Amino acid sequence: MKVIRAEEITKRLKSVILKSCVEIEPSCEDALRAALARESSPQAKFALEMLCKNIEAAKSYGLPACQDTGMAVIFADIGQDVRIEGGYIEDAINEAVRQAYGEGFFRMSVLDPISRQNTGDNTPAMVHYRMTEGEELKISFLAKGFGSENMSRLYMLKPSDGEEGIKGAAVETVRLAGGNPCPPVIVGIGVGGTADKAMELSKRALLRKIGSKNPDPGLYALEEEILQRINALKIGAQGFGGDTTALAVFIEKFPTHIAALPVGVNIQCHSVRKGEVAL
Repeated sequence: MKVIRAEEITKRLKSVILKSCVEIEPSCEDALRAALARESSPQAKFALEMLCKNIEAAKSYGLPACQDTGMAVIFADIGQDVRIEGGYIEDAINEAVRQAYGEGFFRMSVLDPISRQNTGDNTPAMVHYRMTEGEELKISFLAKGFGSENMSRLYMLKPSDGEEGIKGAAVETVRLAGGNPCPPVIVGIGVGGTADKAMELSKRALLRKIGSKNPDPGLYALEEEILQRINALKIGAQGFGGDTTALAVFIEKFPTHIAALPVGVNIQCHSVRKGEVAL
């Protein structure tokens, strides 16, 4: 049995959040620079140059890579042989968000959905728990801005729609989003489960690094075809047209009911702010 103190969770996660909101995830930065190098459209090339300069400026001045530091989305994978002492895990997570967003002077965007009264400290975080084997607690952080989050879509397809239905749902989501989610985007797709499970999977898929290969050959082929179809839309960087509308497509799946084919599609903007801590 491994014992982890709640205050250690807060300390370590706070550090990850502070860094992640300023420095975008390295594989995303590399992908943006690669997209710039191969871009054929002058307008899109200019947009990509500005995005890359913004990344450099954020790191240089220690300022947020995007003004929308979003809602804190947390994926907590808890080993069954872990015991947390000194407080409740969700309180520890929210305290990390509270401290990091305050000390980093990040925008406080979280509020009551009806009264629209701001909570004042960007809490509560959206926390997804998953039990795992062993003695490790892994917490992944994703700063989800709502220019991209508002473009999310859920499709309850017919089983007969099959892979073509999945492809069509993903491409339609990006087409309807246009330039709103600040492309080039990353597209997370969740297939299966129930409606809520498909949406959770679509967001969990965004934790993957650009360039990583899906271990499932069938899903990998599906990801590559969807990516090609999305880039053929020519929405391009910041909606100015061009060769790169999406940097990557990631798919996660889960068994579903015989009468169902749920497909969740979640879009991540080019400013990928994420990190993880393992305790």
